[in-house]
Amino acid sequence: MPTRNLRIAREKSWEVFGKRLTFYIPGMIRCDGVCGKYQAISITGEDCTLQCEHCRGELLRSMIPATTPGALVDQCLRLAKRGNHGVLISGGCDRNGRLPWEPYLSAIREIKDRTGLLVSVHSGLVGHETARRLKDAGVDQALIDVVGDDETYRQVCHVPFGVAEIEASLKALEDSGLEIVPHVVCGLHFGEIRGEAKALQLVSRFDVAQLVIVSVMKTPGNSNNRFPPVRAEAIAEIIAEARSLMPHVPISLGCARERGNRSLEMLAIDAGVTCMALPSDEAVEHARSYGLEVLFQPTCCSVRPSSPRKRGSIGTLC
Repeated sequence: MPTRNLRIAREKSWEVFGKRLTFYIPGMIRCDGVCGKYQAISITGEDCTLQCEHCRGELLRSMIPATTPGALVDQCLRLAKRGNHGVLISGGCDRNGRLPWEPYLSAIREIKDRTGLLVSVHSGLVGHETARRLKDAGVDQALIDVVGDDETYRQVCHVPFGVAEIEASLKALEDSGLEIVPHVVCGLHFGEIRGEAKALQLVSRFDVAQLVIVSVMKTPGNSNNRFPPVRAEAIAEIIAEARSLMPHVPISLGCARERGNRSLEMLAIDAGVTCMALPSDEAVEHARSYGLEVLFQPTCCSVRPSSPRKRGSIGTLC
């Protein structure tokens, strides 16, 4: 049963954004045999020095490897020719939470000059110079994970510092003029809700284009014993809190979450999310039961709706 907090958040969302909900299918995931048109590419292949407890590099396995600047250009040219709308450039982090952007900046510039692809990056931690150079290279938006608890950040992500480094990176990205799309991972402290509220407060201090809420999910690198599923009700309350803190920021339920959790999808809609990746048929019908205009888009959910499709089911996306 939706709580009063969810109802208030939902009504605020409708007041600001209208009664509509956009569903997304990102390119690196198939949903009911349907693929999106926004592929993920890893510039480090499957390699990640940090080996965060909740992932251990497993999420990189679903991405297209492109471990040289030339390979990155070639892959993006191929994807553009096949009708993709954009790419998400990601990769594993070094021990300081940073990606090796320097060798790839000219490649990203070439991709922007030679194709019409949108370019999103999982930025990792960045300083002002790197953020500025990503912007100058033509990057359209930066996705960054925001953790709200120092102990969680150190224990789970294996970094030797606290969340002040994330705050500094958000500042650098904001100063560069890059569009920022923070991601808050629910249950990051071994399935426990701990620093999520502080993460939202941190995000609320910056000019962000959108907020994506995700949750820890079972991968071959972790087990339910170490990261038990987060209660759907707890995640919905975090969405409601985010709406209270950031009434004019679009909020998405992202693709990195416990798969097949219909309750989470329903409660996220009850809390007024404006976007959702990988919806079930039940979620689509739940949105329609509220009288929402239902739209579909075959990109990452961080991409703002652009000429979205009013279709009957997700099976018509590709």
